[in-house]
Amino acid sequence: MEIDSRYTPAYIFESSWEVCNKVGGIYTVLSTRARSLQKIYKDRIFFIGPDIWKAAESPWFEEDRSLYASWCDYAYQSQHLEIRAGRWDVPGKPIVFLVKFDQFLDRQNDIFARMWADYDVDSLLAYGDYFESTLFAYATGLLIESFYRFHHLESDNVIAHFNEWMLGAGALYIKKYVPKIATLFTTHATSIGRSIAGNNMPLYDHLKEYNGDQMARQLNMVAKHSIEKAAARNVDCFTTVSEITAHECSQFLKRQPEVVTPNGFEKGFIPKGNAYKQGHKKARKILLDVAEKTVGYALNRDAVLIGISGRYEYKNKGIDVFIEAMHHLRTMPELTKDVIAFIMVPGWISGPRKDLQALLSENAPAATKEGHGGSPFLTHDLVDPQHDMVMKQLQHLGFNNSKENSVKIIFVPSYLNGDDGIFNLPYYDLLIGLDLSVFPSYYEPWGYTPHESVAFAIPTITTSLSGFGSWAKKEGEHKGLEDGVEVIYRNDHNQAAVAEEIASVIHDFTLMSVEQVKLLKEAAASLSDRADWSHFIVFYQEAYRKALHNSFIRLSKQHKLNAD
Repeated sequence: MEIDSRYTPAYIFESSWEVCNKVGGIYTVLSTRARSLQKIYKDRIFFIGPDIWKAAESPWFEEDRSLYASWCDYAYQSQHLEIRAGRWDVPGKPIVFLVKFDQFLDRQNDIFARMWADYDVDSLLAYGDYFESTLFAYATGLLIESFYRFHHLESDNVIAHFNEWMLGAGALYIKKYVPKIATLFTTHATSIGRSIAGNNMPLYDHLKEYNGDQMARQLNMVAKHSIEKAAARNVDCFTTVSEITAHECSQFLKRQPEVVTPNGFEKGFIPKGNAYKQGHKKARKILLDVAEKTVGYALNRDAVLIGISGRYEYKNKGIDVFIEAMHHLRTMPELTKDVIAFIMVPGWISGPRKDLQALLSENAPAATKEGHGGSPFLTHDLVDPQHDMVMKQLQHLGFNNSKENSVKIIFVPSYLNGDDGIFNLPYYDLLIGLDLSVFPSYYEPWGYTPHESVAFAIPTITTSLSGFGSWAKKEGEHKGLEDGVEVIYRNDHNQAAVAEEIASVIHDFTLMSVEQVKLLKEAAASLSDRADWSHFIVFYQEAYRKALHNSFIRLSKQHKLNAD
């Protein structure tokens, strides 16, 4: 359908639990997209996040009390909305509003009852993060309505964009109370799809047979699924991040997304030229130094450094397959180089290992394993190592990180935010030191980890079940790492074959010359250039146009009904 080019937004409100709140991948989506949106809608794009900061301020929020001060006062006086205005400290520096929502706790049951009456949202069996997420979403709806009415935007094209089930209540509030605002809802994964995959049930072979409502009851996900489904079905435009997830949405939420909005990346902060070389050299030295102190003996400085990172979703992120691939690799007799595999996945830790800290601070030579007496795998102390999935699999497969084994595994179960106590560098500053990354995901609606990797010119291995891998395939991905990424076919049942293929690709990589590796790095960076926001922002513009277009049709029908 041709959409009138005049249907462009004058103002956009975009809300997420991860605005100025670095929790997961959605923070990366929004914070890296901000600059592109600012270029097009300068200070007419407003991000809304939760004001959950008590003991310390959000490190990503710069408050500016002069921004919309009269409206902030009005919102507090009229509805007791506590709003702080400022700017998000990311490229583009967009305007951001942080809002408190604690004041709605005593009205929680009334709010949930109204959602049930209006939209059949079933909150009866809600638990965990459902409560604060939904109350924040409700506060977001009030905030947008307050701004809209205070500034008399009735004659303007206004978009309200909500991310994930957590913001579903905001979308439903706006539809009911400010119907002239065009609503947009993006799901970055379906709650049921993620849960099916995480519970070791086959998602893909039986997708067409699953009923979302039935699975929600079976998996104790009724409240989250219910609000996600209601938001998806009631907004003017529904989007998701990949074709893979679009299939899930159609099946579980009973609405096909109108637009697929793939996740881009903002590469402006990645060092170039000599700065890149120095960053790589520094990171590589730190990674090797920590690995040496962890295993307890000197390592070959020409070892190939590979890594996996992301959330600790053992099956969904393919951590199990990564370890299995390392097991296959170490059985290859023709492996001529040492491979050091870093598992950078936050776990349940009590803190950095004190003995390791001491060895690193003294810049002491690598001790013997008997000398430092700690785990040859861990950089940080796990609270319950006996029940940790990574440690259990390493033990089951007989890993010991001895000198005789060419493949060593270093488990980094800490958030890498610059002050973890061992590396003391942010994740990106360590990523640049790797030679190769591996992300054998089973459930990955997009996949920022392989995307980030190629953006830093690090060749990567991923699977056909990640949104990024699927996109790379469409771009004409070659067999092997020739274009900087190898996309391995994965389904519900071929885990062992995927692990073997990963081991084979890594083995081939270890045989490459310096010049060959350089070409792969250039190819990876080149591929990432085609996946940055300058190319992908058009999908959001299309979603805005469709939301406005559909809202005009909705309002026209309503007007006609009222007239009749």
